[in-house]
Order: sequence, then C-alpha cells, then structure tokens
Amino acid sequence: MTDYQAFTVALEAGIAHVQINRPAKANAMNAPFWSEIVEIFQWIDDTDAVRVVVLSGAGKHFSAGIDLALLASVASELGKDVGRNARLLRGKILQMQASFNAVDSCRKPVLAAIQGYCVGGAIDLVAACDMRYCSEDAQFCIKEIDMGMAADVGTLQRLPRIIGDGVLRELAYTGRTVSASEALRIGLVNCTYDNLQALHDGVFAIAAQIAAKSPLAVAGTKRMISYMRDHRIDDGLEYIATWNAAMLQSHDLRLAMAASMSAQTPVFDD
Repeated sequence: MTDYQAFTVALEAGIAHVQINRPAKANAMNAPFWSEIVEIFQWIDDTDAVRVVVLSGAGKHFSAGIDLALLASVASELGKDVGRNARLLRGKILQMQASFNAVDSCRKPVLAAIQGYCVGGAIDLVAACDMRYCSEDAQFCIKEIDMGMAADVGTLQRLPRIIGDGVLRELAYTGRTVSASEALRIGLVNCTYDNLQALHDGVFAIAAQIAAKSPLAVAGTKRMISYMRDHRIDDGLEYIATWNAAMLQSHDLRLAMAASMSAQTPVFDD
C-alpha cells in the first residue's frame, strides 16, 4: 500500500479503511490531503477487491477542516491584478472541489465515522459520503460564515439533499455548532454511538454487511440513487431499465436466488 502524508489506507475483507492521519493537527486538511484523496479514491474505484469504504480520522477529532497554513499559502500567491487573482482562486477552488467529487462519484459506498470536530471543510467531505455515523462527542459546524466567506467545496450543494433546505440555511447562515443528538435528529447522521470504539465497531459491522452483497448490485444501486439527485422519476426509471437489461444477466443474480432457496449465504466474486 502506498505511503501517504495525510492518510493511512488499509484493506481487509473487502473494506478499505481510509483514515485522515494528522491527529496532532486535529486532522486539518493540508496541501497533500487534497491530492492524495483523489489518488486514494481512484485506487478504490479501480480495485475490485474493495467492496466498501470506511472514512475516519485518527485521534480525538475527525477533522478541523482546511489547514489555515494552506489558506495562507494561497493568499501569498495573490498579486495586484484582480483578474489574475480571480483566475488563480477559481482554479484552486475547482481543484479542491474535485477532491471531494472523487469521494462522491466513487462507485463503492463510503461510510464516514465521525468523532470530535467535524468543522468547515470536513462538513464538505462527509456530505460527499453515502452515510454518516458519529460518536456522542461529535460536533458539526459550517464554519465558513465566521471566516467571512461562503462554503465552496460542496456543503451548500450537497447538504440540502441530506438535511433539507431550511435547516441547511440556518446552519450555514449562523455557523452554530450542532451536537451529535441534533445531527441525528436532522438526518445529518444515520446513527450515534456512545464512544469512539463503539462507533468504529458499529460502522465496520455495517460495512461488512455491504461487503457481503453482490458488488454489481451495490454499485448499480449507488449509481441509481446518485442519478436521481438531478433527474426526473421517468428519467430514472428509463435508466434503471437500461442498466438492468445488462446486470440482470449477471451470475450474481442466479447465485443469490439459489442461496435464498437453500437458506445459504451466497459468496460473490469481486
């Protein structure tokens, strides 16, 4: 496995564990983070042995968001010409968006396990995941408003589909902190756990359930759900009909049916 500056990556029993690994800096997202996450999720997409992904943060916190040193380095590149500054900043923002787009577009389900701080850019990241789970000490905050800016890496685009428009607006306008219990109530997370160990045990158990399913069926299900964010129902029905015209011919379907009839657990190929 490749050595990364901002992450550790491990693969076991079909589950890729991608962990942000800067605990001394509260897992703040430094320059290597943004390029490495694209490389990691490309590897995940390309590796059939990976069935599902668990995304976590090492130490006490999931992530404190974008590293301020990174923001300072970008500011140091600005000159006096407004047009060229705008071109530079737009390019930087699009690069950062691409990092979390890689998570969103991954054909494998991504489960976020969140403890402690989940602030600013970390909200952008977990919004790009399929599901989110947290420990009771988790704290969520769309911090950008307190920095005099609008969140620009995916929070404002993805969260309305997760927690609803009105709640998202309140959190984005106020920058207030959301507790684990409120996160559960508004649908930001699927479940809360008493502590970090229980969180990891619970999320990996869910990941193991997913990893045991047909990888073709899981990928197709994720693709259809994602497609429906931006399309009408009739478009989605047409798409699934075309998709399943091929996928229903998979050996996985016959294997699953035979296992069900014989009360056995099917084992699917990668």
